[in-house]
Amino acid sequence: MSRHWSVPGRRRVAAPVALLMLLLPALGGLAACRDEPTEPVRIRIATGSPTAVYHAFGQSLAALLNREVPGVRASVVVTAASAQNVRLVGSGAAELGFTQADVLPTRAVEHPTVLAVARVYDDLLHLVTTAGGPVRTLADLRDRRVSVGADGSGTEVTAMRLLEVAQLGGDRVRREHLGLDDSVAALRAGRIDAFFFSGGLPVRGVAELAGSTAVRMVDLGEWTEPLRRSYGQVYVTRDIPRSVYGTEPVSTVANPNYLIVRADLPEALVREVTRLLMERRAELAAAHPAAGRMSPRSAIVTTPLPLHPGAADWYRSSKP
Repeated sequence: MSRHWSVPGRRRVAAPVALLMLLLPALGGLAACRDEPTEPVRIRIATGSPTAVYHAFGQSLAALLNREVPGVRASVVVTAASAQNVRLVGSGAAELGFTQADVLPTRAVEHPTVLAVARVYDDLLHLVTTAGGPVRTLADLRDRRVSVGADGSGTEVTAMRLLEVAQLGGDRVRREHLGLDDSVAALRAGRIDAFFFSGGLPVRGVAELAGSTAVRMVDLGEWTEPLRRSYGQVYVTRDIPRSVYGTEPVSTVANPNYLIVRADLPEALVREVTRLLMERRAELAAAHPAAGRMSPRSAIVTTPLPLHPGAADWYRSSKP
């Protein structure tokens, strides 16, 4: 008996063994004889902080893959987020991961080690401070203690670019490189005056902070165009309404983020990941609302990163 991956309109045929015999060599040379038990196909999903969106999304996606894809064992990896995730997927230390678009090269690479599965939603840059503190505008960060995100995070990339275009680079700001959870703890304790974090709405760590501490979101909307002029067109302006955190509404800088995949992953497997990502949006949205904002129409816009052939095949053959 044999099994092949289903495509829209086709009926699945039984038993995963033959499929795994095809997939395992491509996923690291895990050889197996047809008459011997096969090792599960490991899918490591590089995410981010446990209280941020990538992690919640990744956990839900891992549970979906484990339940619906025979022979797959999916798990999440806690990371510093975008920049580290790109390195992990590109080096083969993870199979899937999430990244902001502004972390990627501005031009397509001839032989990429990382490809896209989908554009998933937009990350909004939060600048969070205490409600009674002195930071009301970006310029007020001068000479203050500010977390710009963990080393290797997309937050760090966007925040450092923002400080440069606002002429707050160098030692004009006393920068700390803290992840979301450490940033929240440091702001609560008064060890920093503000922190940046880039994520889809709502960010659980920020929401928990706002639920126990009076905080202010600093408006950054005026800085979208300067960032676009200096670093490219990925940046857009998005709103953080009062309903998200109970704070005064603001506009801020945002950029899309993508689910990425190792370029050498088998097309059949990536096609199945793409199918589940799109067809199970409601289930993924139950883990975090940002997942519900995906659609096949917007998912294919992953410039400058090409779609993996398996993902591209699913989008071509699916019906919107």
